[in-house]
Amino acid sequence: MERKIQSLASLGTKSFTAYLDEVSLRNGKISKRIRIDHPQAAAIVPFVSDEEIIMVRQYRYALKRETLEIPAGKIDKGESPEECIKRELIEETGFETKFIQWLYTYAPAIGYSNELIHLYSGRDLKKIETKIDEDEISSLEILTLNEVIRLIRSHKIIDGKTIIALAFAGGMERWSAGLLGNKSSKPKTNLFL
Repeated sequence: MERKIQSLASLGTKSFTAYLDEVSLRNGKISKRIRIDHPQAAAIVPFVSDEEIIMVRQYRYALKRETLEIPAGKIDKGESPEECIKRELIEETGFETKFIQWLYTYAPAIGYSNELIHLYSGRDLKKIETKIDEDEISSLEILTLNEVIRLIRSHKIIDGKTIIALAFAGGMERWSAGLLGNKSSKPKTNLFL
C-alpha cells in the first residue's frame, strides 16, 4: 500500500483539483504520484426503439475533433447519478425518460483519478420542448445498434464510456461478436470480460 507523506503542489479548477503528492511505497522507497480529484459523472444509452439509440456529436477540445458519444455529464453537488442523467438527457437531446436502468459503474482513469462514471440505459423516450445545449452539442444522430458496432470497429466511435455502456446495454455476447466480426452467438473471445 502507498501512503501519502505530503502534497507538494496542487492546481484547482472549476472541474477538478490536481495534486502532486510525495508517497511512501510498500518497499520503503519514496516516490511522487499525480492524483486528480474529479467529480463523478453519469452517461445514458437512450433507446428510441429496441434497435435504435440517440447519440450526440460534440467537439472535444483535448482531441481537437468531433466525437460521437452517448449523452453524459458531471454530477452536480447534491445530485444523484439518476437525477444527473435525466437532466443531461434533456439538456443534450431534448428527450426525457422516466425509465432508466443502471448498467455499470467504472473508473475511467484508474492510474491517476478518483472519477467514477455511472452508466445507464433509458427507454420510453419522450420529446419535450426545450433548447438543446448548443455550446456542447453539434448534432443528434439516431443510429441502429448495428451501425454503432460498425462505427466502433472503424474507429469512428472511440469514447470509452460510450463503448462500455453500449456493450452492457446491447448484451456482451452480441457486442463482442459484432466487434470481432464473429457471426456466431458464442464468440471465442469476449473483449469486455
